Amino acid sequence: MNYVFMLTWPMDAIGYVLSMSEECQTASDRLNEVFDSRPEIADRAGAHSLDRCRGRIEFRGVGFKYPKSDEWILRNLNLVIEPGETVGIVGRTGSGKTTLAYLLPRLYDVAEGQVLLDGIDVRDLYLRSLRSHVGVAFEDPILFSASVHENLVMGRPVVSDEELKRAIDVAQAGFVWDLPWGLETRVGEQGYTLSGGQRQRLALARAVLGNPAVLVLDDPLSSVDVHTEAVIEQSLARVLEGVTGLLVVHRPSTLALADRVALIDGGTVVAVGAHTDLLKSNDLYRALLSQEYEASRQQTA
Repeated sequence: MNYVFMLTWPMDAIGYVLSMSEECQTASDRLNEVFDSRPEIADRAGAHSLDRCRGRIEFRGVGFKYPKSDEWILRNLNLVIEPGETVGIVGRTGSGKTTLAYLLPRLYDVAEGQVLLDGIDVRDLYLRSLRSHVGVAFEDPILFSASVHENLVMGRPVVSDEELKRAIDVAQAGFVWDLPWGLETRVGEQGYTLSGGQRQRLALARAVLGNPAVLVLDDPLSSVDVHTEAVIEQSLARVLEGVTGLLVVHRPSTLALADRVALIDGGTVVAVGAHTDLLKSNDLYRALLSQEYEASRQQTA
């Protein structure tokens, strides 16, 4: 009988090893799927680097529809943003504003037309080179299961402490200094240990880090309170001086950052001009802003 008890631990150990081996096999299969996959957006033959970026953006005859869909989201869209200019993008829900913002850093590729940066089709640039010149911050930020510091500098070359502090100050993300291990605190997958506003401020700090020539911002302040939003907008106004900005607008207060506004309807730009001029001359623009103003009031009530 004693021999039977002596076999208990070895049998338990064998069961544990078999269980672990099955988990390892499953994990290995998943890793191989990732390693064997080919990204849809990749450098194409003949691509080159852009060493210096002035920041002139042109959407020329742009058309886009999502894979396996016959519906055009954007069609025959034309827009030019000059170096150092900030243009706000306004339109109905589902009009393609966010899709337009995705096209410049090549998160998607156009189906028709061209997106040009300094006169060069973005598809003719190495992805690493293109994205080194374009800072992005979206409404739903992407954070990784890593430390705050790693999330901030991810994809960037060497960043000085001064640049890091400046980016954190601009985004009003000083909460990072109060985390248990400061910048070395791990935030979990998609930053689940942080609030929605903290995630957005962290993503905004990452966007402005390194002083990119172009900033693409898609309502990056939707989850912050109105007081923090006002302070961040003041800081962003200083950052956008001398930087080309593409700003997807969901709230009227953000329009203060824009030099011009482009109104999108039916997948194309139907009007471009100063905010005050469009308010006087365009009925759709006035209607959209009044709806957004009421929505923003309800959110802050």
